[in-house]
Amino acid sequence: MISQYEVIETNEMVEKENLDVRTITIGISLLDCIDSDLEKTKSKIHDKILRITEKQVETADYIEKEYGIPIVNKRISVTPIALIGGASCKTEEDFASIAKTLDDVAKEVGVNFIGGYSALVSKAQTPADELLIRSIPQALATTERVCSSINLGSTRCGINMDGVRLMGETIKATAEATKEDDSLGCAKLVVFCNAPDDNPFMAGAFHGVTEGDAVINVGVSGPGVVRTALQKVRGESFEVLCETIKKTAFKVTRVGQLVAKEASRMLDIPFGIVDLSLAPTPAIGDSVADILCEIGLEHPGAPGTTAALALLNDQVKKGGVMASSYVGGLSGAFIPVSEDQGMIDAVTAGALTIEKLEAMTSVCSVGLDMIAIPGDTSASSISGIIADEMAIGMINGKTTAVRVIPVIGKGVGETVEFGGLLGYAPIMPVSAFGCDAFISRKGRIPAPIHSFKN
Repeated sequence: MISQYEVIETNEMVEKENLDVRTITIGISLLDCIDSDLEKTKSKIHDKILRITEKQVETADYIEKEYGIPIVNKRISVTPIALIGGASCKTEEDFASIAKTLDDVAKEVGVNFIGGYSALVSKAQTPADELLIRSIPQALATTERVCSSINLGSTRCGINMDGVRLMGETIKATAEATKEDDSLGCAKLVVFCNAPDDNPFMAGAFHGVTEGDAVINVGVSGPGVVRTALQKVRGESFEVLCETIKKTAFKVTRVGQLVAKEASRMLDIPFGIVDLSLAPTPAIGDSVADILCEIGLEHPGAPGTTAALALLNDQVKKGGVMASSYVGGLSGAFIPVSEDQGMIDAVTAGALTIEKLEAMTSVCSVGLDMIAIPGDTSASSISGIIADEMAIGMINGKTTAVRVIPVIGKGVGETVEFGGLLGYAPIMPVSAFGCDAFISRKGRIPAPIHSFKN
């Protein structure tokens, strides 16, 4: 039960500290939509998604009004489409037509994003996987709400370097295909190592094959709440600092649990997980970077940044798991540059570079996220950035990801405006030194020795 004191405290967090439920995401298995006939496959996909989600937005709006808790996004994730289209898709255009079906039904039910235009290729790719990957530029250029993710590695499998090379080329092609919108398509495309099956956040959400027929996953976020709590313990010891973060994360997760359970009851869909991720927005006061400054840094990127972020991420997880038995997804701290005003300020001040961000990803919840880079960055350099991030995930047994946007026609010193929750970003420099000979090698990097745990 939620006590009266918790209700009052939650209202305070909502009104003054930017607490919100970032997303209610319904995950849907499309395995029963597989058909050798492409038109039948698309029809089954449309009908099943519509049947399960037709009251999703209405329900979320009711919960928001009833409890006074903002629910920012309503989203859908589906089984990786490379699996669903493998029997019927013979060309890149065939796969792109499924993306159009997903986009159409997302608009029909009123959600803002639908994720799962995805392939799981941590060891190698099938012909269907490769077709889907090569179709991504067309799919993202011709849809509005479709998000794509590719899992390129895992601690158990190693890193699929053929896939890494292909994704460098695909990201560059997606940037070109959407250059009239400042390469916005790349903001809806992410590559993973150790991708979780139950992540409700975009662009990386997909409905894993280990999941049931349908599930509700809720993502809750409260960077402003954590920052406000830390303002009250300035100068205190690390013990007090950690306890404050844990207690705050507990309260925020309780809000997510309440919303998830209510949505599950009303929609008659099983509750999956609460993802407690400190996901910032461009709004002032809703910044992970500001939390790091409150911990004691002049700017993110200063010496001590990785240690401060490690502390924050760990205490968020510890607080969250005490509030709900089903904390999952990513859960921790996101460090997207364009979506966090404090991160933007740190880049502008010269405190934060891609190299420092890469170090920070070894202890955060995701990785290099929403980073704008020069449009003339080579595909092999993008692949090199991906390979580095995949290696951090593989060796450390954690989820890592890359979402970079090579903005065609723009270079270092310029900014790009994405709008809405995606914010804006300064173009960050990438090393001028090449890695072509490394990326052109065929095959995969094997799994690390500590992966053998049987």
